Amino acid sequence: MPSAAVDEIIDVLRAAGERITTAKRALVSELLGSTAHVTAEELIERVQKVHPDVNKSTIYRILHSLEAHGIVEHVHLGHSAAVYHLSGKTHHHLVCESCGRVQEVPEATLAAIARKLRHDFGFSANLRHFAISGHCETCG
Repeated sequence: MPSAAVDEIIDVLRAAGERITTAKRALVSELLGSTAHVTAEELIERVQKVHPDVNKSTIYRILHSLEAHGIVEHVHLGHSAAVYHLSGKTHHHLVCESCGRVQEVPEATLAAIARKLRHDFGFSANLRHFAISGHCETCG
């Protein structure tokens, strides 16, 4: 993982008054190196391969901190553990109940629903926190 990308996130944390640790740097590096959404358990396993002394609870605390600073988001893709991904281009998730395929869709796709909920019910929905389940085109 490019050191510059890790350093950029570490600089954000440092500016927010966070203490920078080896565990924090390792977790950020793993998140940046992930090509898909990952669970906390997967991140723990990856970090502990390189730093076996990093405690599981430490990873959860770091994830919580990264989320509080807007660096990562977690989403529930069905009945399994929450998955994490770096914040950035906001998107929603569609999950096929048959094959498990996860498809990302742009935020604008569900914007009308969010507006309708706000208008009709005065409710500001966080539609990124969960996935919409159904069946993909292949599974029909």
